[in-house]
Amino acid sequence: MADTANETSSEQGASTETGGEVLFYHMTRSPLEATLPTLLQKSLEAGWKVCVRGTDAKRIDWLDERLWTTTDDGFLPHGKAGGLHEVDQPVLLTTDAEIPKGTPNAANALISVDGASVSREEMTTLTRVSILFDGNDPDAVAHARSQWKEVVAAGCTAKYWSQESGRWEMKVSTQGAESED
Repeated sequence: MADTANETSSEQGASTETGGEVLFYHMTRSPLEATLPTLLQKSLEAGWKVCVRGTDAKRIDWLDERLWTTTDDGFLPHGKAGGLHEVDQPVLLTTDAEIPKGTPNAANALISVDGASVSREEMTTLTRVSILFDGNDPDAVAHARSQWKEVVAAGCTAKYWSQESGRWEMKVSTQGAESED
């Protein structure tokens, strides 16, 4: 995960020429509960507030429990949407379909997990959008491919990160060009 950490801190802003920047993380060696905390920690270090969007409330509850015990400090500061002090949360976990303008925690970064949707507006206006998908699940891979096409069609930069070599490496980057499957 060191490579993910280095990448996140070195590429902090979204592209302003063609819209936002969307990073795809093809998880084949590290599960979500190992990948997500590293990305969240680096996002917080960059000064961003983050929304983590999932598709299932029980899975969000599961992530909530994991994030309390994942770092050397013992937890990553976070909360769930609809909970107490959601406006103050640096990381907000939700199943809401889209970040409305003026989100409770004023997130400027979005991490989509488990196939959660990402709108065109989010792709083009947020500082960072990351899509994490399970490379061992053919349905998740197919869904990520369709999301890649949406990102490119929106004129955003899409970056594909793989850990097939054992460490995170960027394999493909577009500037809104034709999608590469």
